[in-house]
Amino acid sequence: MTLFVNRLTQLDVSLWCPRRGLVGASWHIDVELDGELGEDGMLFDFGEVKPWIKSRLDAGADHTLLVPTRAAGVELHDCREGLCVRASLPYAFEVRAPRQALTLLPWQEISTERLAAHMAAELMRRPPPRVSDIRLHLREETIEGPAYTYSHGLRRHAGNCQRIAHGHRSRLHVWQQGHRVPALEQQWCDWLNNRYLFDQRDIVDSGESGSRDQVASHYLSPQGSFFLSLPRERCAVLPTPTTVEQIAAWLAEAITRETGTATRVQAFEGIDKGAIAEARP
Repeated sequence: MTLFVNRLTQLDVSLWCPRRGLVGASWHIDVELDGELGEDGMLFDFGEVKPWIKSRLDAGADHTLLVPTRAAGVELHDCREGLCVRASLPYAFEVRAPRQALTLLPWQEISTERLAAHMAAELMRRPPPRVSDIRLHLREETIEGPAYTYSHGLRRHAGNCQRIAHGHRSRLHVWQQGHRVPALEQQWCDWLNNRYLFDQRDIVDSGESGSRDQVASHYLSPQGSFFLSLPRERCAVLPTPTTVEQIAAWLAEAITRETGTATRVQAFEGIDKGAIAEARP
């Protein structure tokens, strides 16, 4: 017997790609569980499936940076923050963070198929009674129109969003004069795509190199000390924390300044949630 639950939960992460660099991602997670029915006629109570799986994913890959440790140009070593990851391809990148903020995978590149199989194997280390196999499927949200990926960290967040390199794949809606403006949505998604969003107040000297071509962030949060550095052209700097509420407000103000027209922006944080902001000339 197979029990399935589509869109059981979602995974929001960033990953290091040797071709694209730092990339945010949001995936729906579908799950299938094989096993034998019990005397109650059930394999696993639907009311228990989601909390059982979600709690384990939340304690694992979710809201972490996925690092393919065998990718070209990737180096790892211990540091006072916990673990340091440096990469040279496709650009210079460094992150230092507590170990729980990083998911290390002994691969050359991250793929959804391999990641799903890896997470399913982790769940099967201690499976529920009567469950003999677990399969996970990761898939992107279907978005009609433009979308973009971004990475960030929220120093003041009480949960795992405080981790300096996690991210999302999001849609963007822009209204002017009561109508959606697809051209502006495409323009800003193209510009934001694969960028890291910095809070201006967290920016520090880039460290040993002192390169003006790099932007670096450092902060302390309840989970520990975090540092990140990457090229300036891969960054966007906000004067506020990079919450979805502030991203919506920042975009509404920027688009209004650029076009001279009052603008309403609906920004999404991954799948199915976000914030709306308006700005006037």
